[in-house]
Amino acid sequence: MSLMLKLLATVLVLSSFAYAQSTGGNVEDFLEDQFSDNPRIKSVDVSVDSVIPLKEVKGWNAYIVDVKARLKNKPKSLIKQKMIWFSNGQVITKDLIDLKTGQNLVETVKPKFKNEYYRAENLIYGNKNAKHKVVIFSDPLCPFCRSFVPGAIKSMKKEPNKFAIYYYHFPLIRIHPASATLVRAAIAAELQGVKDVVLKLYTLKVNPREKNVNKILAAFNKVEGTHITLSDINSKLVKKQLKADATVASDLMVAGTPTVYLDGKIDKTKKKYLKVK
Repeated sequence: MSLMLKLLATVLVLSSFAYAQSTGGNVEDFLEDQFSDNPRIKSVDVSVDSVIPLKEVKGWNAYIVDVKARLKNKPKSLIKQKMIWFSNGQVITKDLIDLKTGQNLVETVKPKFKNEYYRAENLIYGNKNAKHKVVIFSDPLCPFCRSFVPGAIKSMKKEPNKFAIYYYHFPLIRIHPASATLVRAAIAAELQGVKDVVLKLYTLKVNPREKNVNKILAAFNKVEGTHITLSDINSKLVKKQLKADATVASDLMVAGTPTVYLDGKIDKTKKKYLKVK
């Protein structure tokens, strides 16, 4: 659970539902009032990013909200969190369960993929004006990613006018500490103009729990045929790119890898690219 959710959870002792109005502004006011009761929060701002009507429940909307808060013990640090709430104009709830399927409808709601997220820095293969745009968020040490990403990329890169492939580094550092160094090394190599960095990254063999930066860089350089140094991976440009990728992932509420989008819509099957004309 994120720091923001932990903080807010301490104040949201609301019962299952709490009253609110249906308009975005009143949802914002209601949540701000609730979050402001947390004694650890100095200030909080809630804004509705988008409102999505629910197909499963008539009259209900999903509200994707941006929460920004400052803590009393760290007033200069701004904590940002995207959250999903549901309301029918009379009550508001964090969870809405489909009785037939048992599915939490939170799982069906995703923020809109904005055109601004198609950044030139993330285009690894294909023509930017290709008929279809595929976006991949991945950790090179994620087992599922290693079994899926290379094959998908190799397949799509054969048709550059059909597929534009955008790749976003999303290292799962808690379970794969080594990916923190690998991702920075990959970005550094890309900035130096090295080709096929991402594909080679998935052939690299290193213990996902490895924390020795020199060992990780040695393994990376051997596979990539590069000479990336500690200084390279700590450059301002590398940090800027890594932060930009993380920001897009956060805006889209990406939580796991691989996460795939096809033409702006999340592809939970990860295989729809095989069926497009």
